[in-house]
Amino acid sequence: MSRDLATALAAWFNASHRTMPWRETRDPYAIWLSEIMLQQTQVETVRGYYDRFLAKWPTIADLAAADDGDVMKAWEGLGYYARCRNLLAAARTIVREHGGEFPREFDPVLALPGIGRSTAGAILTFAFGQRHPILDGNVKRVFSRLLDIAEPVTSKAVDDRLWAVTAQLIGDAPDPWVHNQAVMEFGARQCVPREPKCLLCPLRTFCAAQAAGTVAERPVKVKKPPVPHKQIAVAVIANEGRLYVQQRPHEGLLGGLWEFPGGKQEDGETLPETVRRECREELGITVQVGRKIAEIRHAYSHFRITMHAFLCVQVGDDLLIPHAAIDSRWVARDQLDSLAFPKANKDLIAVLMGDHPELG
Repeated sequence: MSRDLATALAAWFNASHRTMPWRETRDPYAIWLSEIMLQQTQVETVRGYYDRFLAKWPTIADLAAADDGDVMKAWEGLGYYARCRNLLAAARTIVREHGGEFPREFDPVLALPGIGRSTAGAILTFAFGQRHPILDGNVKRVFSRLLDIAEPVTSKAVDDRLWAVTAQLIGDAPDPWVHNQAVMEFGARQCVPREPKCLLCPLRTFCAAQAAGTVAERPVKVKKPPVPHKQIAVAVIANEGRLYVQQRPHEGLLGGLWEFPGGKQEDGETLPETVRRECREELGITVQVGRKIAEIRHAYSHFRITMHAFLCVQVGDDLLIPHAAIDSRWVARDQLDSLAFPKANKDLIAVLMGDHPELG
């Protein structure tokens, strides 16, 4: 069955695959970039970022020498910013330890920051034609249905089984490049999470879940707890026509990005009280909290926020000293776009571009 399944997958891919720029190259740098950008991000979103990124930094050496802020700005809007930080760190590792050439062996690739087993296999297959299995979310869904796996796909036993199956399949595949492209494309377009196209499926005869009538129940997932919703209050502090912004530490959520000061509302606090407390804790100053200028909702992978932004001015003569940031600036409104901000802050900046005389 293994060879027949691989042949059917290849035939489907060759007849109906999408054209993508990263499929037109064998440059490991470009392929690596695409694999990182495509993690948890839609293909159509990635296309423009991919082209602009390669135009600005066409080689690994170019990226390794780039300014961190410039790279984060180019990534702005793609989200999951740890991917960008790891990309930069890996480029510098490649220059330092591999002479600027992307390694061709599995273990050195796997050792690079931000590259896991599946991503390493994909890069080495697509760049060098090597036979390495891949097991991203799309592939797990496809094989959980083909094999009608009744256990959660997050379990180690299922994970081990799927790695073994995908390794056998690519070992039997006539062309490893086509096979790995095909199985990823199949999960993205045919064997989709909801309402998979089973009636027109070229793998229908191989699918145990189709035979058992359990396609809609596969893959089995562990029920997730309710998504927390946090209320965030931030200060838009104005001074002589400029606004205060600060840069988050490189480690952790949204590391290296710029933001307006503020934080999570604590129990029993009003939102203005949150702003005043956060300004004392983060900046060592007292602020007068004015009117609310924006209320912005945003969803992260594991929680949601509502961000409440208030216009503020400092009162008193305390020296503003950022305690939670690695850098800070007073920036004119029309210069805010030169810095890389998270999505919720970008939405706030769009509001700030309106008519607000108190901002100068």
